[in-house]
Amino acid sequence: MKRLIQTLALATAVYTLTGCSAMQAQNPGEGLGPVNAIALEQSPRVMLGGADVVAYQTDNRYVQGLPQFNSTYKGVDFYFASLDHKVRFDGNPEQYIPQYGGYCANGISFAIPWGGNATDFWVKDGKTYIFGGEMSRKAFMLDPDKNIALADEYWKAEVEGHNSFVQRAKRLVFRVPHYKTGAEQAREVEAAARKSAG
Repeated sequence: MKRLIQTLALATAVYTLTGCSAMQAQNPGEGLGPVNAIALEQSPRVMLGGADVVAYQTDNRYVQGLPQFNSTYKGVDFYFASLDHKVRFDGNPEQYIPQYGGYCANGISFAIPWGGNATDFWVKDGKTYIFGGEMSRKAFMLDPDKNIALADEYWKAEVEGHNSFVQRAKRLVFRVPHYKTGAEQAREVEAAARKSAG
C-alpha cells in the first residue's frame, strides 16, 4: 500500500511539474502513443522536436526538419528537411517512425518511457532506435538483441497506448528485476571498453 501511495504521489508531482502541455504532447490518444513529442508554436505535438525521421534511414544522420515540410499521422506532426522525405514518409509512415514512440530505447528496456535525444540514434534492420544520450546508447549496445527483446516486450505489454507520465512514475517506483541505474550502466560500459582494449 505504501508503494502505491508513493506511485500516486510521484505521478501527481510529475504531472504538476511538467504541466498539461507536455502531457498532451506526449499522449495524443489517436492511436500513436505515447510519443516523444513537444509542443511548438505551429503544433501541439511535434515528434522529436521536429527531427526528420526519414533522414535517419536514408542518410544515417540526424537532420532537423522544417515546418513547411510536415505531415500529420495519428495526431502527431512530423517535420522533414525536404519534400522528398515528406513524400517518402507519407507513403509508409510506420517504416520511419522511431521504435517505442521515439523514447530512449534503453529506457524502454526497463519499461520507462523517458528521454530520447534526436541526435542519439541507431538504425538496425530498417528500424530507428533513439537514445537519451551516448552513454545510454553504449549501454544498450552491450547486448542489443537482448535489449531489443526486452524493450519490445515492455512496449507491447505496458507502455504502448498508455499514459507515459503514469508509466514512468510507476516504473521509477516499482522497478523491473533487471533495472540498473545510470551509474551502474556507465561502469558496465567502461568495463567492456577496457576489456576490448586490453
